Amino acid sequence: WYLPDALTDATQKEIWAATDLLSPMLEKSIKLDGIWHTNQEWFTPRSENDVLTPGCINVSAAWFQQGHEVGSDEMGISVVSASLKGPSSKNILKAIATVALRVMHPQQYWIGLQASASLRDKAGSKKLLKMSETLQYWATVFNSLTIIYNRETPNHRDHSSILECFDILTSVGNYSNAWMSMPSLQLEFRYDPGCMITFLERIIRHGVHAVEGDQIAWAWYMRDAVHIYAMIPSCGWARLDGKK
Repeated sequence: WYLPDALTDATQKEIWAATDLLSPMLEKSIKLDGIWHTNQEWFTPRSENDVLTPGCINVSAAWFQQGHEVGSDEMGISVVSASLKGPSSKNILKAIATVALRVMHPQQYWIGLQASASLRDKAGSKKLLKMSETLQYWATVFNSLTIIYNRETPNHRDHSSILECFDILTSVGNYSNAWMSMPSLQLEFRYDPGCMITFLERIIRHGVHAVEGDQIAWAWYMRDAVHIYAMIPSCGWARLDGKK
């Protein structure tokens, strides 16, 4: 799905303001080396006129503790992402992509609701108070969100997403000459402010060229490990006829 003017001006301003609240986390995310997602060579250096700090962070209402496998009831339980443990949490929890998903892939929408209910039950039974509180404000069926500011993205696949589930990418800012490429399909899309692009990130290689100006991208997705932990069955592939 390609929706070039999906986000209203008001929504774009909300995304910018919410990202601004996360500036300290964005700044800490950039590394001198390591994987490309946070490697400084892929980010546009900050200038003295920049309001925001370049970076890339993951936000989730239910993130697994690093280094622990799903299935360990004691150590592998879902916990609230560090990105949501501050006062900015309520400001970034907007249901921007949920309504679109209800139309694009109804079965995925419903398993997202089921996963949210399951996580609330588990948070209550395991007395994860902060997670329970955060889930009250997590107003989307997606369980994960990656926030990117001023980064070029090489062609890649996202292996943490669920295979048959759509991921929704949105972009805002003051920039020009932005393109998303999907080389395996021989496609390129203009990635202008207000754009929404929906596709299977785990299957389709994709990348975003460097832009002229300041760009914020929010990528909504369902993390496979979270649905496994919540014991949610597969939703199956999206169908044009709407049947299961």
